[in-house]
Amino acid sequence: MEYWSVGGKTKHVSRFFHYSITPLLRYSKVVVKRRLMKEPQSFNEFIAEQKRRLADNPECATSSYNLGVTLMQQGKLDEAIDAFREAIQNSARMFEAWVNLGYIFFKKGDLEQVVFANQKAVEVEPRYARGYANLGFAYLQLGRTEEAIEALEKALELNPDIVQAWNNLANAYLQKGDLDKAIETNLSLLNLAPTFGLGHNNLAVAYYHKGEHGKAIEHVDKAKEQGFEVHPDFLKELEPYRNS
Repeated sequence: MEYWSVGGKTKHVSRFFHYSITPLLRYSKVVVKRRLMKEPQSFNEFIAEQKRRLADNPECATSSYNLGVTLMQQGKLDEAIDAFREAIQNSARMFEAWVNLGYIFFKKGDLEQVVFANQKAVEVEPRYARGYANLGFAYLQLGRTEEAIEALEKALELNPDIVQAWNNLANAYLQKGDLDKAIETNLSLLNLAPTFGLGHNNLAVAYYHKGEHGKAIEHVDKAKEQGFEVHPDFLKELEPYRNS
């Protein structure tokens, strides 16, 4: 998935070149193993099992959580929200439920609730790097650039291997208008993931706006080599510099 930014100082960039930010927002899997069975349970059978367990023990946070994950996988988002909220009510440490609520609110297009849910997740588990990465993604979508940078830097402090966080941090600096930091961060990203076409595209955008057209062309070509579909208007803008 790719999401084009249209906020901040780089609005004129996205109109032509569509630099991209990448969502993380992964939901967690069921936290308990299913019983060994000759035949695997269907979604409906697993949901029925969790509901039976909750009938016997209404305060079982794990059953509520597992029910929420399965409902979410079926696309029953409103029912999943209720299940995750029950899990949180019955277990203050259930940070995974907050993460999954953030994922659901992202699917519903409610970025303010994505922020709220992931803030709660990192309050419960302060070393949860992906929670900070999710916050950074949501803040960037909302045009809250400084908050995005702070959250993404925290994510990378905790886990420097999150490619999406590097990508979004680079674009937060681009959104801020800090081309040097955008380039520096993109280079760090590509050191970690040299075949990441989107990173080459976004680095090309930063170099273009810094007036380093040769380097912009180099990284646009690398993006294309990796199968990334570079915006045709950007290619047209670069064409006169190929023979200069």
